[in-house]
Amino acid sequence: MEFDSIDAVQAGLAKQDYICGRSLATVTFLALKLGRPLFLEGEAGTGKTEIAKAIAAALGRRLIRLQCYEGLDAASAVYEWNFAEQMIAIRAAEATGNTDRNALKSELFTEDYLIERPLLQAMRPQPGGAPVLLIDELDRTDAPFEAFLLEALSDFQVTIPELGTIQAPEPPIVILTSNRTREVHDALKRRCLYHWVDYPDFDREIDILHARAPQASAALSREVVAFVQRLRTEDLFKKPGVAETIDWAKCLLALDVIDLSPAVIADTLGAILKYQDDIQKLEGSKAKQILDEARASIPV
Repeated sequence: MEFDSIDAVQAGLAKQDYICGRSLATVTFLALKLGRPLFLEGEAGTGKTEIAKAIAAALGRRLIRLQCYEGLDAASAVYEWNFAEQMIAIRAAEATGNTDRNALKSELFTEDYLIERPLLQAMRPQPGGAPVLLIDELDRTDAPFEAFLLEALSDFQVTIPELGTIQAPEPPIVILTSNRTREVHDALKRRCLYHWVDYPDFDREIDILHARAPQASAALSREVVAFVQRLRTEDLFKKPGVAETIDWAKCLLALDVIDLSPAVIADTLGAILKYQDDIQKLEGSKAKQILDEARASIPV
């Protein structure tokens, strides 16, 4: 399956319960059409990672995820040698009296002992077509890894000294995400199509909640979304994302909650707020005040 229009992107992602706006669908369509990496930036919990999963599922492609972290280097992202198996082979060779070092070396550094990491996996041919390569939370890495990634994404190839250069027969669909804890270098951004993934408006968040938590009643869904959206206007260390809206609704359903109340909110705040300082700001009458304001803002 391929997306032949922007409407097809929206419809295809909606079938995977991913509800996106026209602007995100447009940049996604263009990235797929032009074979360009898609760089998604925005607050945590706004659906950046989920769109990669939805695209892979909609297109029937394999999803390969590289989760970034501080200290990630090229070797960890591309490949490693299986040293344990290599040591066993060396011991076996010694036990059988095989002393030909050159022959042993050529045997040890073959694909039989190669552990493929996400970037190398993405360069390999896959059943169903080129995979979706998700490079998640790129802002957690450092400048040297960015420079390496820039080179790898330019030619869609990686070099293993013992084996040579491995080039993708078909470039993978690349999606990079960043929570903007730091700025990603312009050189890498210029290789990509860019989109800022913002919090959705009321109607779209209702649609998302309906797709992800369909058991929630319309009344409860509207209260939940209105409360979370009002909560995002507060001075919080970490504003709740769409992921927290969905989690909270599922928690309320598990408790058989019909409508929100200050007591229910106090008992379940851990589903939407992840820092004690933020939770303390909603103690006392504050939660009731926000709930009242949220209810008053719900469109009739």
